[in-house]
Amino acid sequence: HESTFIQSQLPPEELNYGATATRGKQDSFVSASRKGPAKRDYLVVAVLCYANLITFMDWFIVPGILLDIQQYFELSDGATGLLQTVFILCYMLAAPLFGYLGDRYNRKIILGAGIFFWSAVTLGSSFITEWYYWMFFLSRGLVGLGTASYSTIAPTIIADLFQEGKRTTMLSVFYIFIPVGSGLGYVLAAGMAEVTGDWHWAFRITPCMGGLALVLLILLVPHRTQRRTAAHRALSISGTIRVAAEKPGAERSAKTTWCQDVISLAQNWSFVWSSLGLTAMAFVTGALGMWVPLFLYRAQVVQGIVPPCLQESCNSSNSLIFGGITIGTGILGVIAGAEVARRLRKINNKADPLICATSMFTSALCLYLALMVAQTSILSTFVFIAFGELFLSVNWAVVTDILLYVVTPRRQSTALALQILLSHLLGDAGSPYLIGTISNAIQATKAPSFQWSFWSMQYSFTLCAFIGVFGGAFFLLTSFYIEEDRQEAER
Repeated sequence: HESTFIQSQLPPEELNYGATATRGKQDSFVSASRKGPAKRDYLVVAVLCYANLITFMDWFIVPGILLDIQQYFELSDGATGLLQTVFILCYMLAAPLFGYLGDRYNRKIILGAGIFFWSAVTLGSSFITEWYYWMFFLSRGLVGLGTASYSTIAPTIIADLFQEGKRTTMLSVFYIFIPVGSGLGYVLAAGMAEVTGDWHWAFRITPCMGGLALVLLILLVPHRTQRRTAAHRALSISGTIRVAAEKPGAERSAKTTWCQDVISLAQNWSFVWSSLGLTAMAFVTGALGMWVPLFLYRAQVVQGIVPPCLQESCNSSNSLIFGGITIGTGILGVIAGAEVARRLRKINNKADPLICATSMFTSALCLYLALMVAQTSILSTFVFIAFGELFLSVNWAVVTDILLYVVTPRRQSTALALQILLSHLLGDAGSPYLIGTISNAIQATKAPSFQWSFWSMQYSFTLCAFIGVFGGAFFLLTSFYIEEDRQEAER
């Protein structure tokens, strides 16, 4: 979704919104300066993909060993959920700042500084003692800052190295490492905790991998990659002069203020409802990513499958399995969603929102069933969780496509920025903390027991199923307006 935000900031002709004379000039300008991507460019993409992989591995280390961290710092469910909330809030708020800096200053330096910063902070967090839990919270927020610097800038380097067809392919490859890295984060965290008997070691591997990424970045990524940007700048200047000569004041009238764009988007019901649907998706995925391994552990304790974890190192097999599920369902879901949408659009103009609505309703049902069978069958719980995540992943590419054709090209950057902000702020930034807080409130009314520890998490998790239903309803409402809004955008 956020990769599309980067692409949408390119001129409309670059995004293939119709062949124009300017497009022809641009192609000749680029082809004159460069015949095609060199082998070095593919090496640069490989380095950036590797860095993207370890960035998201580091992102999901905490959920992978959440039980150990909770035991070590003696945190309640609410305080534990705040860990991911702090991370995502810092990431969300810092991303626009680094996007601004990346447009104006050397991106290679910013990338290197970001990787070095989050690697150093992650390594330092592994030495924090149990008496300074607040420093651990602070460290996760600082890691979010470093992650934002990479996630907002790396795609623009890829976009500068490749022309339209290849660029889309390379960006798709880059972003497929998000679900892969997320799943490997669980696997790494659980594996290191199990092998070493000390969960702190999970925070010492990704910094080493980050050091390798930094070396490769320095050696292989060019100091400046402005080929495509230079062409755009030249064409933009010539286009402005031409418009001004043909029709005085035309360029000024074409521009609108940010507030006017926001007002216009608020009147675009397809954008509004699909953004709310995306927010519901983010809420559910954020809660699942944080709490599923801990929830499964409590279910196993109630069933007598595993003993209660009373020592520092706890069994992390659930994180290993959940990490594998995240990798598989993420890749399969994104590919399947794009392919199904491509086929159904040929026979139904409302296919995209209907696909999103159906998958959200199905995902909510699967998650609800997973919660209901957790006390009796762990295997069935894993199966339903896998299907729930699969149907959630179906929507990620489709919902972005909806935005791109219901919003005019000159407002797409603003629309995507607002959608990203809304989905993080009301979605995955708050859902881990909210689920933990509800669990705390339920436990506070009962005598402490392993049974109520499980039930409190089960009851609070039910909220995700209902939010998923609301998300499906929002996408269903989108289908009522999408044809009209698409025609308006085309006009």
